[in-house]
Amino acid sequence: MARRKSTTTTKVDPGAFDRAGANVLDNSLKTEIEDSYLEYAYSVIHSRALPDARDGLKPVHRRILFSMHDNGQRPTSPYVKSSRVVGDTMGRFHPHGDTAIYDSLVRMAQDFSLNEPLIDGHGNFGSPDDGPAASRYTEARMSHAAMQLTGELNEDTVDFRPNYDGSEQEPTVLPAAFPNLLVNGTSGIAVGMATNMIPHNLGEVVAAARWLITHPEADLDKLMEFVPGPDLPTGGQLLGLDEVRKAYETGRGVVRMRARVEIGPLEGSRGRQAITIVELPYGVGPERIIEKITDEVNKSKRLTGIADVKDLTDRENGTRLVIECKVGVNPQALLADLYRLTPMEQSFGINNLVLVEGQPQTLGLKQLLEVFLKHRYEVVTRRTRFRRKKREDRLHLVEGLLKALIDIDKVIKLIRNSDNAAAAKDGLMKQFKLSEIQATYILDTPLRRLTKYDKLELEAEQDKLRQEIAELTAILDDEKVLKKLVSTELANVAKELGGERRTSLIDGDLKEVLAASKPAGPLEVADDPCQVILSATGLVARTAAESEESTEGKRRAGRVKHDAVSAVVHTTARGQVLLVTNLGRAFKTDVLPLPVLPEQSGTVSLSGGMAAAELVPLDKGEKVVGIAPLTDTESPGLALGTRQGVVKICAPEWPVRSDEFEVITLKEGDEVVGATWLKDGSETLAFVSSDSSLLRYDAKLVRPQGLKGGGMAGINVSADASVVFFGAVRTDDDEHGEPMVVTSSGQSVKVTPFAEYPAKGRATGGVRSQRFLKGESHLVLAWIGPRPAGSSDNGSPVELPAVDMRRDGSGHAHPGPDVVGHLIERD
Repeated sequence: MARRKSTTTTKVDPGAFDRAGANVLDNSLKTEIEDSYLEYAYSVIHSRALPDARDGLKPVHRRILFSMHDNGQRPTSPYVKSSRVVGDTMGRFHPHGDTAIYDSLVRMAQDFSLNEPLIDGHGNFGSPDDGPAASRYTEARMSHAAMQLTGELNEDTVDFRPNYDGSEQEPTVLPAAFPNLLVNGTSGIAVGMATNMIPHNLGEVVAAARWLITHPEADLDKLMEFVPGPDLPTGGQLLGLDEVRKAYETGRGVVRMRARVEIGPLEGSRGRQAITIVELPYGVGPERIIEKITDEVNKSKRLTGIADVKDLTDRENGTRLVIECKVGVNPQALLADLYRLTPMEQSFGINNLVLVEGQPQTLGLKQLLEVFLKHRYEVVTRRTRFRRKKREDRLHLVEGLLKALIDIDKVIKLIRNSDNAAAAKDGLMKQFKLSEIQATYILDTPLRRLTKYDKLELEAEQDKLRQEIAELTAILDDEKVLKKLVSTELANVAKELGGERRTSLIDGDLKEVLAASKPAGPLEVADDPCQVILSATGLVARTAAESEESTEGKRRAGRVKHDAVSAVVHTTARGQVLLVTNLGRAFKTDVLPLPVLPEQSGTVSLSGGMAAAELVPLDKGEKVVGIAPLTDTESPGLALGTRQGVVKICAPEWPVRSDEFEVITLKEGDEVVGATWLKDGSETLAFVSSDSSLLRYDAKLVRPQGLKGGGMAGINVSADASVVFFGAVRTDDDEHGEPMVVTSSGQSVKVTPFAEYPAKGRATGGVRSQRFLKGESHLVLAWIGPRPAGSSDNGSPVELPAVDMRRDGSGHAHPGPDVVGHLIERD
C-alpha cells in the first residue's frame, strides 16, 4: 500500500491562550522541524565545528585562550590547574560541557598535534596512543605562541560581543599575529560538512605571506617556492607533491604520509638487521603500529620475517620503534610490507573548509593567506588608531600642563581665590584658554609635579608624543607603510617562534613515487655465492649475490675503484665469515647484513662499505686486519703474522657455540699485522720489517696449529725494528699479474717485482728491500701484491713511481706517508 502524505497541524483553542495573555502560533510539524534543524545546523557550524579563517580557531579554543588571557595566566605566570581553566571557560563563555573544553585544551598543549602549541602544559597531556590525565591532575598556562594570538586584545583591535548570558563580553576573533590556521591545522565535523586542515612550517608560511604582501598578484607556483608542502609536528615523509599542489589550488586533496626509518645492524646482535622507526605519520603512535604488526603476524599471517618488536621511545630520544628482522630476510622487502599493511603509511585527506565572514568556504593556499593578511591589515589599522588616540589624549594633557607652568603663580592664585573646585576649573578654562579635561587634570596634579625640572620632562614628552603621532598617522595614511609594518611584524614572529622543517617531501606523482619505492627482489634472500671484501680503511661489504665466476671476472678486469682491497673471501649471501683483529681475536658475523657494493657502469665502488666496529664489539685501538670463511675446511687455515715477527697458520677448526674466540696467543706488546686465508698451501709467506728487510718462504714450512697455539718464529727482527707487513702471496696467478713489492719511508716510495727477492729459510733475517736515503731511518709501510697502485687514507687514488728492478735500490721522492696510506689494484 502506498503511504499517504499528510501534514500534521496543531489545533488549539485560541481563546484559552488569549485569556492567559499568550501569543499562539499555528505551525506545521514539517516546517517546525525544518526550522529547528536549520537553526541547529547553523549553530554547530558557527559556534562549534568550523574554524574562523582569520585566527584559525574554533569558538571553544578562542574562549579558552581569552579566559586565560583575561585571568593573567601568561607564560611568565605560575601554572594553574587545568580544571580551573575549564571551569572558568565553561562558566563565563562556553556552556557546552567540561569534557569538550578539556579535550580542546589538551590538544592545544600537545606538541605532536600542533606545530606551535598554544598551551604550555605541565603533567600528562597524553600521547598519540593514550589520552591525558584528568584535568585535576594537569596544569596549564598560555604559551608564547598563544600570546602572539591574544597580545593586542586590549587595543581595540577586534570586535567584542555578549557572552551566552549577556553578562560579559568576548572577542569575535583574536588579533592573531601569525597564520595559525595554516601553521597548526585543525579538524572538525559540522552538520553536512567537515574540515580537515594539515599543519605547516611557521617560517615557510610567514615567508609566503610576506611575499604576497609585496606581490599580491603572485601565483600558486611562486607561493609553493616558500611553502613546498605540509610540515607535520611528528616529522616523517610526505609522498607525491602533485597531490599537494592540487590541495593548495582547490582546497581539497589527499596526501600520503610515511614513517621515516633507519635500516642497519641490530645493536648487540653481531650483524642482525633491524628496521628502526624514528618518525611516524601524523596522528599515529608506536602502540598502534605494534598492535597492527601483531595482528598481521599472528592472525592474518600476511606479515612474515619479523623476529621481535621493541618500543624504545622516550622523552630524550623521541620515537624509536625497533623491528628486528629474522636471519635471511631482506629488510627492504620487509619494509615495503610494513608500509603496505600497517599505519606506517597512511593518507591524510585535506579539506580546507573554513568560515569567511560567517560563511563556510573551501579555500586554497593563496586564499587562506589573503584572508589572514586582510584581517591583519585591519588589526594593525585599528591598533594604530587606538595608539594614536592614546597619544593624542596624553599630548592634550601635557600641553595644558605646559600652559599652566608658563604662569604658575597666576594659576595658583586663581585656584586659591576660587570658592570651590568647579569655580577654579571655570576660571582656568576662561583665563588660560584650557579645555575642561586640561583644567581638571591641572587641578588633580600635585604641586610637586610643577617644578622647573618637570617642565623640561614635559617638553621632552611633548616632542616624543608629536613624533609618535606623526609615525602612527603615516601608517594610517599610507598603505605601503602599513603593509611594510605587517611584513616586519610577521618576520619577527617567525624569528621568535619558527623552527626547522621536520617533514621530508618526496616530489612527483603519488602513484609513480609509490611504484618507485617498491624494492626489487623477494623477502627471503637466496643463498647465492658472493664475495666478502675487506678494505684497507676497515670497511666490510659484500658483492651482489651472483655466480663466483661473474664476480671474479669483474675483479680480474680491474673494475674496482676507491679504497684498497685488503682481503677477499668467497662465501654465500646467508653464510658467515670470520673477522680477525690485530689483537688476535676472531668474530663470527653474518654475510647478509653487510651492505651490497653499489655498481655503476660495471664498476664496483668500495665507498659504501660498513665500518667493522658496527658489526663486532671492538676495543679501543682494535681493528680488523683480515677475514676468513667458515665453511672452507679443505684449506690449511689462516696465516697470521705479528709485529714481533711471529708466524702462525691457524687450522680451520672453529668453535661451534662461540661467536668470539682467539686465533693466536700473543706475547705482551705484540699484535697481528696481517691475516690471510690460504687457498691450498702453495702460497708464499712474506714479511717486511721496518728496517727494510724482506723475507719470503713457502707456507708449507709452517705447521698448522690449534686456536691456543702461539705460533713460531717467522722472521728475525732487530731490537729497534718491527714488522710492517705480513701476507700470503701467490706467484702462479697469471690472471692477476706479477706480484710487486711496494715500500715507503714516508719520504720516498719504491716499486719492485717480487721475483727479484730470493726465498730464504723461516726465522732468518731476509734481504734488503730499499736503501735509505739521507734523512730516512725506517719504513712506514709496505705491501706485496699484483699490479700495485696507491690510495690515500680516504680512498683517493695516488700515482706510484715506475717499477725499479733493483731490489735494494733507493726510493723515489713522494709527498709523504699521509697520501700513501694504502695500496690497491690499478684499473
